[in-house]
Amino acid sequence: MVAEHEPVLAGEAEALFADLANEPRLLVAVSGGPDSVALLALLAEWAGRPGRPEIVAATIDHGLRDGSAAEAQAVARLCDGLGVPHALLPWLGPKPVTGLQNRARTARYHLLAREAERRGGAAVVTAHTLDDQAETLLMRMAHGSGPAGLVGMRTRSRRDGIALARPLLSVAKARLVATARARGLWFAADPSNLDPRFERVRWRMLMPVLSEAGLDADRLGTLATRLARMERALASQAEALWPAMVMPCDEAGAVKLGFAALLAHPEEMVLRLLARAVDSVAADEDAVTRLERLESCGFALIEAARARFALTRTLSGCVLTLGRDGVLCVRREPVRKRGVHPAAS
Repeated sequence: MVAEHEPVLAGEAEALFADLANEPRLLVAVSGGPDSVALLALLAEWAGRPGRPEIVAATIDHGLRDGSAAEAQAVARLCDGLGVPHALLPWLGPKPVTGLQNRARTARYHLLAREAERRGGAAVVTAHTLDDQAETLLMRMAHGSGPAGLVGMRTRSRRDGIALARPLLSVAKARLVATARARGLWFAADPSNLDPRFERVRWRMLMPVLSEAGLDADRLGTLATRLARMERALASQAEALWPAMVMPCDEAGAVKLGFAALLAHPEEMVLRLLARAVDSVAADEDAVTRLERLESCGFALIEAARARFALTRTLSGCVLTLGRDGVLCVRREPVRKRGVHPAAS
C-alpha cells in the first residue's frame, strides 16, 4: 500500500504511463493546478528516455476570472523550465450565464482537440485523479445513471475525434499535491474549486463525511473498475446477439427487430438492443436517451409483446411500432407541423 500523501516516484510513473509509450506525441493539458503540474513534471521526466513520445503542453485560458491570464503565463514559464513546448489556448467569445462549468468543459476539450490535430494527431493527456473519479461516480448516481454511466471516466477514450488518456485515475489527488511540493514546483489554487454553486464542488465537500462512513474515493474507484468490467461483458454479449435479432427491412433508415424472440434473453439485453436500434435510427446523433425513458418504453414493449398486443411508442425522435407478430419497427419520427402532433393527423 502507498501512503496517501506520498509523492509519485519515477518507478511508479513508469507503470502509470506504460500505455502511452506507443503514441507519437502527447499533448498534456496543464491548468496550473497541482494535479496537472505534477502530471507535466512526471511525463517530462518519463519522456526524456530514448524512444518515448514527444511531449507538448497546452493551457486553456477560460477568461472567467481575474488572474487567469497570469496563471497561464506562469504555466508557460514552468514548461520552459522543464523543456516542454507550450501553447496558450484562449476561450474567446461570450460566456454563458447558466451551465458555465459544462460549457467551459466542452470548450476546453474542443480547443485541446484542435491543438492536438494541429500537432499531428497528438493524444491528449489529462490529470484526472482518483478523487475526480469518485466525484464523477457520485454525480452520475445522483442523476440516475445505469452501469454504463457508473463506470466513471475511462483511462482511454475518444472525444472530438482525438485520443484522450487519463493515466492518473488510480492516484489520489493528495499524492499529486505532494509530488509538486516535493519537486519545488509552482502551482495555482483555482477559487472555483471551492465554489458551492457548482455541483462537483458540493460533492467534493461531502467526501470527508462519506469517507468517515467508509465510502472513500478508493472504494468508489474500485466500484467504477468493477462496473467497467461488468459493462464490457454485457456490451460484448449485446454485440454478439445483435445480428441474430435484426430482421431484413425494406424501409430506408429503419430497423426491424425480432422483439418476441429477443424476450428469451434477459431484460438487460432487451434494453441494450432497443437502445442500439434507436441510436442507429435517431436523427440527432448527439441525442442521449435517458435510462429512465428507455426503461419505461422498453418495459411497455415487453409487456405488450408477451400479451401479443400491438403498441406504438416514441423515444429519442423515433417511432417504435410493435406488431402483434412480435416484430418491432424503429423509424425516424416525422417532422411535426406547428401545433400538430403526427399522431393527431
